[in-house]
Amino acid sequence: MHGQPSPVIDQARAGRLDALIDAAIAEERIVGTVVLVAEAGEIVYRRAAGHADREAGIPIREDTIFRLASVTKPMVAAAALALVEAGQLRLDDPVTRHLPAFRPRLADGSEPVITVRHLLSHTAGLLYDYDAAADISSGLDHPGRGMAENLDKIAAQPLAFAPGSAWRYSVAIDVLGGLMEKAAGKSLPEIVAERITGPLGMADTEFVATKPHRLATPYADGEPRPVRMGEIQRVCHNGWWLTFVPQRAFDTTAFPSGGAGMVGTAGDFLAFLEAVRSGGAPILSPESQRLLSEDAIPDLDIEDPGCGFSLGWSILRDPAAAGMPGSPGCWHWGGVYGHSWFVDPARRLSVVMFTNTAVAGVGGAYPDGLRAAIYG
Repeated sequence: MHGQPSPVIDQARAGRLDALIDAAIAEERIVGTVVLVAEAGEIVYRRAAGHADREAGIPIREDTIFRLASVTKPMVAAAALALVEAGQLRLDDPVTRHLPAFRPRLADGSEPVITVRHLLSHTAGLLYDYDAAADISSGLDHPGRGMAENLDKIAAQPLAFAPGSAWRYSVAIDVLGGLMEKAAGKSLPEIVAERITGPLGMADTEFVATKPHRLATPYADGEPRPVRMGEIQRVCHNGWWLTFVPQRAFDTTAFPSGGAGMVGTAGDFLAFLEAVRSGGAPILSPESQRLLSEDAIPDLDIEDPGCGFSLGWSILRDPAAAGMPGSPGCWHWGGVYGHSWFVDPARRLSVVMFTNTAVAGVGGAYPDGLRAAIYG
């Protein structure tokens, strides 16, 4: 990333960030973290702290690889828009154009049209918190589960609402991933590598972890300190239970989850955010960049007050209503393995905050404190 002149490093802000990171690690609220702050295209703060593996005494490094969970979604959304630009997909295509068997129904038995745009904006009527009996993978679990089987299980469940009438965070991007494979005639990992990670030089971001020696050990919130994740780890987040299967990151037989399946570094993801923030090149046109930057659902409310949603992530509508510092139009989201990020286009600011602690790194005191410290 280059820009002239280079922004001056704000020592007061750096001090606030250092103090927050030091406290979170000392108090054992998180195990390890990488924080990167870029301003006008230049990294003005960088910090790796804590442990990649606490029990083995392995420190986190800036190039530590993390299981990304929903940090995957923005890259898959961008790849979908690249397919639209290439003429292989249209935003208003019915899902059935590419996935003829994907025909979930409303509770009254009617079969509404779901479009690619509905999937990208999480307005398709799909859910995450399906009943356990539905046996649907969130992309974090069910090792060995294939794409077709998971899509069939999703389609078998009734829609929560008519597509386009409401917003609900959901498995929509997993459905989108399966649809993209049919539209492009390639696997989702091939599409994302060709359209996003390859052009941006994101060498450590992929769907199956090929560098296990650099992959952070995942931890789950616990008392008095986070616990090392087991083979199957359940963690409560916002009143509902998440199931993590960390070994899925190595599973070549599991479907590539467009919603949660990738691994990567903080630096790679910052490169992606900066490409989109600065106009989209070399991966997207200005028109596609606009679709990621603007509220796609101005007449609908999402679960977070004061926020809307683009075709890739949350958009800050009203900082006061959201209780969140930043300019109107900020982009933000995270990942339940312990990550948070935001971009403030008005201030030319991009921030990546990764941890290996689920879910303390995605919401609550640690990421909220860092965001407040960045704004001062």
